[in-house]
Amino acid sequence: MITKRFLGILLLACSFVSCKKVLDVSPQYSLEGKDLNSIEDYEFALTGAYASFRSANYYGATDGSSNAFVCLPDILSDNVNETTESLGNERVFSRWAYAEDENQIENTWIAAYRIITRANIVENNIDQFASENQGAVNRIKSQALAIRALVHFDLMRYFVDAYDRNSTSPGVPYMTVYDYEQKPPRGTVKEDYDHIDQDLKTAKTLMNNMDKAINASGSRAYIEASAINAILARMYLYSNQLDSAIKYAGLAISARPLASRIVFPDIWTDASVAEVFWSCVFETGEGTPGSNVFFPVAPAGTGRSQYRPNPTLVASYDQVNDIRYSSYFKAISGRLVLSKYLAKAAQLGKPDGVVNFKAFRTGEMYLIRAEAYARKGGTNEAAALADLNALRAARITGYAPVVLTGTALTDAIQDERRKELICEGHRFFDLKRTTRTINRANCTSFCTLASTNRAWTWPIPQPEIDANPAILPQNPGY
Repeated sequence: MITKRFLGILLLACSFVSCKKVLDVSPQYSLEGKDLNSIEDYEFALTGAYASFRSANYYGATDGSSNAFVCLPDILSDNVNETTESLGNERVFSRWAYAEDENQIENTWIAAYRIITRANIVENNIDQFASENQGAVNRIKSQALAIRALVHFDLMRYFVDAYDRNSTSPGVPYMTVYDYEQKPPRGTVKEDYDHIDQDLKTAKTLMNNMDKAINASGSRAYIEASAINAILARMYLYSNQLDSAIKYAGLAISARPLASRIVFPDIWTDASVAEVFWSCVFETGEGTPGSNVFFPVAPAGTGRSQYRPNPTLVASYDQVNDIRYSSYFKAISGRLVLSKYLAKAAQLGKPDGVVNFKAFRTGEMYLIRAEAYARKGGTNEAAALADLNALRAARITGYAPVVLTGTALTDAIQDERRKELICEGHRFFDLKRTTRTINRANCTSFCTLASTNRAWTWPIPQPEIDANPAILPQNPGY
């Protein structure tokens, strides 16, 4: 699976340029953990795993590259439309024309397993220091386990064709040890969920006995217990474990209330961490989360808007009273662009596209809980409606609660997910997991994707299969 061909790319020692920020220290360590000689060394190694989320094929990008788990799911679906300013970098995705030899798919696979490998180096070896400082070991190991679980789940979102908890469809290889000689089979979706569930819950248990808090006051740079609850809630929604999705979304909501309308815009400039469970930290020179949709520094003065918000989606917002509209969109040089990732507060006068990516937020948790209640049906619909109305009331000045049931309620929740979570890595997967068809409004070509099309599931990269035939079968249609 993680073959020798890729290990030269995957397992280079980490090197990060700035020591001023928590995720910009300069860890350099043995690929097998043999030269990690102290708890402090493992702490540095853990930052290497976190920093890898900034990869151009995960949460980060440069002008025109992937943002695989940020805006690419919107490009793949119906939230944004390609413009004449496009460089064509993502056309293979917006046209669903990818195959098993697509480089960006291969690079996303590599980027994900790079993070997993770094997490495993930490998790596999740190217990040797338990007698010295069990609390510190628990704090570091728990985060490595959470990272490992999250990244495997993200891989499943693209590379498996069935999300149900007990599906026997092929999953993704779940890597729990660092060993570059491994050539494992894919296993099943059920086996992946077994591992993810165990890793996340073990991580939560370890966090009950730590030497200190994971995040400093006002920071969300690291995954703590509330973020694990949010990860579990998302995973349980995908796997159709509705009671568990409700439970863990509720735990997350209790830890992080919704932001007020006054504070909400500050989330997107990193002036506030209100309702943020975990964000991937970006600084200048480390990529950006949203450049494949709008890159403000090229061309100078106007930016490059390669994909613009779909006009039908834009029209669905209350553009006067909904704080999301002014927080997410901005008119620049005569066109409306997605400005969600425009800049940090200090750079708003000279935007550079560098801002933290909010991987998990309370708004999503309300929508997870609402959807799970609605799908349970019956008397649960009242709770679903309450969550939907609560989220809207937090976002829209003067909002009047509505009364909805049945299909109208489930449709409203899905529409609200689309509005709340645009370019946060959800739309394509929301359509996939609910077996819907893509129908792009204001579209002239490549406008429809049937629910049976092979493109809903990415192919296993062909070079991976060439090096590890045990990973077969390939996904259907490739």
